Amino acid sequence: MLPELSAVLAAAAGRADAQPVGGAPALLEAACGYWTRRGLPCVPDRIAAGPGAPALLLAITAALAGDGADVLVPRPCAAWWAPYARLLGRPVFHVPTPAESGGVPDPYALLETVRRVRAEGGAPRLLVLSVADDPTATVAPPELLHETVEAATAEGLHLVSDETWRDTLHAPHDTVLLSPAEMWPDEVTVVTDLAGALLPAGWPAAVARFPATAAGRRLHARVLDVLTALGARLAAPVAAAACYALDEPPPVTERREATVRLHARVAAAAHSAVVAAGALARPPQAGRHLYADLAPLREPLAARGVGDAQELEDLLTARLGMPAPGGHRFGDDLGALRVRLATGPLLGGTDEERTESLASPAPLELPHVRGALVSLKSAFDDLRDDAQRWEPPR
Repeated sequence: MLPELSAVLAAAAGRADAQPVGGAPALLEAACGYWTRRGLPCVPDRIAAGPGAPALLLAITAALAGDGADVLVPRPCAAWWAPYARLLGRPVFHVPTPAESGGVPDPYALLETVRRVRAEGGAPRLLVLSVADDPTATVAPPELLHETVEAATAEGLHLVSDETWRDTLHAPHDTVLLSPAEMWPDEVTVVTDLAGALLPAGWPAAVARFPATAAGRRLHARVLDVLTALGARLAAPVAAAACYALDEPPPVTERREATVRLHARVAAAAHSAVVAAGALARPPQAGRHLYADLAPLREPLAARGVGDAQELEDLLTARLGMPAPGGHRFGDDLGALRVRLATGPLLGGTDEERTESLASPAPLELPHVRGALVSLKSAFDDLRDDAQRWEPPR
């Protein structure tokens, strides 16, 4: 826990007043400054805050697709996107992503999906995507993003860009990240969950930036209506911490940079272990995850009774002693042997171990980190060895 954040939260703990729905003026101003520094200028009356990105996405989906429209998302996508559309009774259509990255649908697959949905009587209206992606930990290249956004807007889709992980690039000087809102500002709503890079996960706070158009004004007003109906407002102490974090003072930026460096090192080591065992995985570029495809190890996995993503999840969760959700939780096919591995559990099981990992100049050499990586490598090496035994003699 960053001490300065704890101090801000504690100082606001005695406040009994409720925050207004959508956020107090100081928080909205801080959010405007945050986005303006990233090339997305905005004004407070185009911003809404809520207790976490799920609440905001639910409100946006209700405002855009609650009257019979359909929702499109990439395959795979963040585990929490699709349930909110289904909660509203709206169909969710998964669109494949290209080989080089996740988070952004292939533009040709997107056009084909839109055509098919309309041919079947549907009304696609909303596309949710993420340039810095959870679960794949990749960053979509600008040329792909441009083609996809162009295709989506030509078909009349409104885009919601989940930019929760945009500030967690592992190699920020070598990775180009553009927001869809920079390309088509009139058709893109941006959502950022502050738990991605600025606040602890247990302090739910998120902000949304709406287009500076008449349609954007109506969408903003409708989202506030939904948040009001849900009673979805930030707790005052969390709002104070969010305001402080969005201003990005040195303690916050220094901690964020140190955290990103740590997760990048551990993710690279985990990626090396997974790939060395014969599994497939894109090199992680952002966030705190790794998405692995164990299709090349299907035969040895089948010998262990693993034939789908749920069984793979059960096997690896038990073997590694940490959550290893299968790809089916992210919209992938159940039969595909894909799994998301988080880097957080590899950093230690106590606050003391995690603090030591964060402060160490050589975190991979710490006993608890090294032990976790050895356990990960051992689990995948066992599968590799089983696969080699299955190979016919030459």
